[in-house]
Amino acid sequence: MQDQSIKTVATDCTCLNLRKASRVVTQLFDQVLQPSGVLANQFALLAALSLAESVSITRLAQELVMDRTTLTRNLKPLERDGLICIEPGQDQRVRVVSLTEKGQAALVKALPLWKQAQTKVTEELGQDRWQALLSNLSDTVSLLREI
Repeated sequence: MQDQSIKTVATDCTCLNLRKASRVVTQLFDQVLQPSGVLANQFALLAALSLAESVSITRLAQELVMDRTTLTRNLKPLERDGLICIEPGQDQRVRVVSLTEKGQAALVKALPLWKQAQTKVTEELGQDRWQALLSNLSDTVSLLREI
């Protein structure tokens, strides 16, 4: 016999439901971005690096609210494909990441496809629900500062 609280996990668990929603959105963006040759998570990394220009892996992980090890693992295919460059910083313990020209070109190629995926999400949700979602997600991210 299952405890009633266990039965409510599927409907009430914040973590489970956010992860399900995240997977759906990621799958949608991956599908739309496919012709560009980059995945949704890779596109996000390229965009973040384009904005940062040159940044330490530690700082980038903080900005993206990612574990440093996970970020490093996600950067490897981008480095292998010549889209980013990872070099030692002034302090040899620091690794600095930057976008290459090839990476910038990949980002430019993917941007119109990203806009298509973004438009699909905003149209499906409606402008008001989309704006509320962004606000709620921002509030959710701020929970980290409270822990």
